[in-house]
Amino acid sequence: MKMKITYQGVAGAYSNIAAMQVFPEQDYLPCDTFEEAMGKVSAGEADLAMIPVENSNAGRVSDVHFLLPKTGLHIVGEHFLRIEHQLLGLPGARLEDIRAASSHPQALAQCSAFLKAHGIKPMARIDTAKSCEDVLAWQDKSKAAIASKLAAEIYGLQILAPNIENAANNTTRFLIMSRDETVPEDDGGKFITSFIFKLKNIPAALYKALGGFATNGINMTKLESYLLDGKFVSAQFYAEIEAHPAQQAFKNAFDELRFFSDYVHVLGTYSSAAPDVSLKIFIRLIIS
Repeated sequence: MKMKITYQGVAGAYSNIAAMQVFPEQDYLPCDTFEEAMGKVSAGEADLAMIPVENSNAGRVSDVHFLLPKTGLHIVGEHFLRIEHQLLGLPGARLEDIRAASSHPQALAQCSAFLKAHGIKPMARIDTAKSCEDVLAWQDKSKAAIASKLAAEIYGLQILAPNIENAANNTTRFLIMSRDETVPEDDGGKFITSFIFKLKNIPAALYKALGGFATNGINMTKLESYLLDGKFVSAQFYAEIEAHPAQQAFKNAFDELRFFSDYVHVLGTYSSAAPDVSLKIFIRLIIS
């Protein structure tokens, strides 16, 4: 029986491509929002969700980290997708005729140099592949979309300019979400553990809570904070470390973290899929 994999967007979206790469020849379910994509998995209507969380050039994907703890889902894997943006137009259109291009705001930002150089006006849409539907509906050869090669094939559009992204290393990281928690056996490989925590209201709480990771030799690859309930006095943290729960260093560090926190929740432990060279893992502290 084929698995059902949800993603945000329409057919041809980069999330669709990521799902096809990791889980070939399965059933892929497009969803209007990230919340819907994860909600279908929570409700048992799908097996897994493929969710983008950050881009090497544009930073993190908004809203996703707010949704992760609310869905009750577990992170069971990650995938890195090289993003290759194509300028797509109607059959017979020419690059010199294009006056405007529609796409997701992040895609437009990632292709800003090309658009500026060719005098093309950016038009924001909710999804890259969705913008292809707009181009078909408009039937205007002066308007184009920025999307994937797969989208060009699906919607019958012509590639007017290939690989127009600003950076050659443009890469998006996806998390694979499941209803069931699956912790791989510690076989000596490289593992990532993702978790959220809320600190106690005491001086230097963050410094004290994270001290256990340093003293136990655990590398923290991500630390992000975001406000809770719209209040500036209450923040929750999302973090990722290179460690497995079976390791004693992990247990020691989490004992210290819990001592200085009101709340700690592990979202998942999974094998690292990070490329060795093409993508840098940034350590960020983002207040949003």
